[in-house]
Amino acid sequence: MKTTCCSLLLLLLLTEAFAQVSGKVSLPDGQPIPYANVLLLKSADSSLVKAALTNEQGAYQLEDIGAGSYILRFSYIGYITAHSAVFVLTTTDSNRNFGNQVLTAQSKQLSEVVVRAERPLLQQQQYGMVVNVGSSVLTKGSSVMEVLERSPGVAIDRRASSIALNGKNGVMVMVNGKLMRLSGDQLLTLLQGMSANDIEKIELMTTPPARYDAEGSAGMINIVLKKNRDQGSISLTGGYGWAEKASGSASLAHNIGNTNVYGAYTYSRDRSNVDWYSLATDNVPVLGGYTASLARSDIQPTMNSHNVNAGFDARIRSYTLGGSVSYNYSHVSEHVVNHAEYDVETGSKYILDADIKGVNKWHNLISSLFAEKTLAGGGQLNIAADHLYYTNNKPTNVYSIFLDQNGNPPPGNDPRFSPDQRGTSNSRIQVAVGKIDYMQPLSPALKLETGVKGAFTKNTSLSGIESLQNGQWVSRSTTNNHMIMKENMWAAYTSLNAQLSARVELSAGVRYEYSRTKMNELDTKAIIADRKLGKLFPTLFLTWKANERSDLLLSYTKRISRPTYNDLASFVVYGDPTSVETGNPLLRPTITNTLKIGMNYRQYNFSILASRDDYPIARYQISANAAGDLMVLSPQNLIYQDNLSFQTNMPVKISSWYTMNYGFTGGWRQFKLDYTARPVEKSYLAYAVNFSQLFTLPRSYAIEISGWYNSTAYDGSKKVNGYGAVNGGVKKELSRNRGTLQLSVLDIFKTIRIVNNYGAITEEAFNLKSRVPFSTESTRSQIIKVSYSRSFGTTRANQRTAESGSQDERARIRKF
Repeated sequence: MKTTCCSLLLLLLLTEAFAQVSGKVSLPDGQPIPYANVLLLKSADSSLVKAALTNEQGAYQLEDIGAGSYILRFSYIGYITAHSAVFVLTTTDSNRNFGNQVLTAQSKQLSEVVVRAERPLLQQQQYGMVVNVGSSVLTKGSSVMEVLERSPGVAIDRRASSIALNGKNGVMVMVNGKLMRLSGDQLLTLLQGMSANDIEKIELMTTPPARYDAEGSAGMINIVLKKNRDQGSISLTGGYGWAEKASGSASLAHNIGNTNVYGAYTYSRDRSNVDWYSLATDNVPVLGGYTASLARSDIQPTMNSHNVNAGFDARIRSYTLGGSVSYNYSHVSEHVVNHAEYDVETGSKYILDADIKGVNKWHNLISSLFAEKTLAGGGQLNIAADHLYYTNNKPTNVYSIFLDQNGNPPPGNDPRFSPDQRGTSNSRIQVAVGKIDYMQPLSPALKLETGVKGAFTKNTSLSGIESLQNGQWVSRSTTNNHMIMKENMWAAYTSLNAQLSARVELSAGVRYEYSRTKMNELDTKAIIADRKLGKLFPTLFLTWKANERSDLLLSYTKRISRPTYNDLASFVVYGDPTSVETGNPLLRPTITNTLKIGMNYRQYNFSILASRDDYPIARYQISANAAGDLMVLSPQNLIYQDNLSFQTNMPVKISSWYTMNYGFTGGWRQFKLDYTARPVEKSYLAYAVNFSQLFTLPRSYAIEISGWYNSTAYDGSKKVNGYGAVNGGVKKELSRNRGTLQLSVLDIFKTIRIVNNYGAITEEAFNLKSRVPFSTESTRSQIIKVSYSRSFGTTRANQRTAESGSQDERARIRKF
């Protein structure tokens, strides 16, 4: 007890020994102003001592200030500059809070003068990297998925519908802090349909703090959308690759007193063509033995997507109330043509020709309400409630011919070889989420955060395959699935943030999560899974500001990746007569411990991450069914995976018109697995690099060339060859604020080809050895887009974006 009291006394003494100045900057209606300039000046000669920008909440803090007499200057584009009264800091009066500084709009505006403060493309923060996508010429006309694909450390496998961060799966994707509870293919479809014109930034959080859900062993990707007050915008894009591309969006926001209302609509269309082919040898019992095969698939999807968002927030004294509705409808029609040739060791030869047509329709509606109250002493209480509703309907019709060299089908009357097949896949997901967060400064140097959360999920799914035999549709019992899943999850967290000195900040927290997941087969009443899991997830962040140019960061986090509902479900998806895709109800959750050491020096940043994953999940792995006569693609647990990675981001300014940025993530990886025919342990080196070159030219022109490359890596027992792309764009800012024109060319050298290799490191089921190159649309033709965008109205501070109660709920159908 004595030691504790002494430590607290020492903490207070250290805190009082350093001077700091803090406060907020806002509009007359109380709306905070982010990125306002706050300058600390000497009162004697107005010379600059320190400078800072306000954060998203309009708050600022200047630290490590010597004793003396000062004034503060507050400025923001379009508003009258304000000054504080002269004040004196001493060793006994070292902490000064100036409260709320209100800035008023200028009564006159200069005509045809546009001033823009460009933020750097990449910024290192305590929890990870921030990508300011508006600083890239290639943003306009791109989709959100294309922007993500160009972000450092992010790898998107379009063939497997997966996203990895720093070489690891288990990534949670959020939009404005709301988790996307969608399957992998649905999420990529949504991201492809979202316009990057509406993005403010992307947060790549490798070590999220305790207030976020512990879900996501590799971290979180948060896509933050632009939301402006008293402003509107329009954007139109047209393009062509293999086929046409188009998108259009409009947004409008208006402030009425203390109430802000906003709405936006986006439509996008993308008709494309991708293909894959396979060279394989394996044992195929249904065909009679060891087989060499050649297969090719041409896939032509046409996607039409509609997104509507609307909401409001109102300030009533110390309260802020708000709500929002987000609706998305996506219609993807797909035509697939497959051709395969099988050469069996018995001398038989088979040829498969299949024509597959399917439609994927899905709706999602997200409703949110929130209330916030500002408490005495700078505290805040937040309450949020959300309801999420998703439906998905995906019928498929298959017509195929599977004959030997004599025109005969394989022996027997197996329904798998019926010429006519049809599949159904329907799912409905409902999620209710409630959340309470409380924050209170305990002293000028100590802040408490705590909260509780509950989430309740119900998911029903129906899927199956039928074969036409003798004029009757016959259900294939082994492919049918009628499942209901119910999950209850409770969580509580607390964290303390202590300013140990003017240079040292410590944040420590712990989160406890308890969940129970029950999955039942409705037709047979069989229990698929009944799991209870309760765990503590600690976090620790230590920051030391060495000087004005550099600081050091140290963090530790523990996180989890639970199997998604699709991972656990026993559904069966038709692949071809010799293989199917299904879930794995025996999957275990992944537990990840991560230690990170980082340094920021001027605009450069470096970090080292060491992590251990127990039972990481790898999808699309090869195994055999219970009868041993059918190849099954399903998710599987590895035993462990260790990563030791080095990261760096290095911006270089050659001149006022030429800037460069280079990023690198890479290091040593090791994993062990035992679900293959022969267990294997593998160590290897892997890396990812990205670069951008920006040329700012006269007459408001700009040119950007950027690129990225992901080296060879392993996804479970599957080897993925390296791949990358180089992109280019030209932008023209029209005079008199008449908008922006942009031309972009994606994948200039046609190099986004993802090659998967099975049987490369160990013996697979059925002794499979195959090489499967997947070619995106841009390998056929570069994708060229022309965009026009324009903003109108008064650009003011960003509107209030509430932290939704469901911000951590939207990736379990399927997260990565």
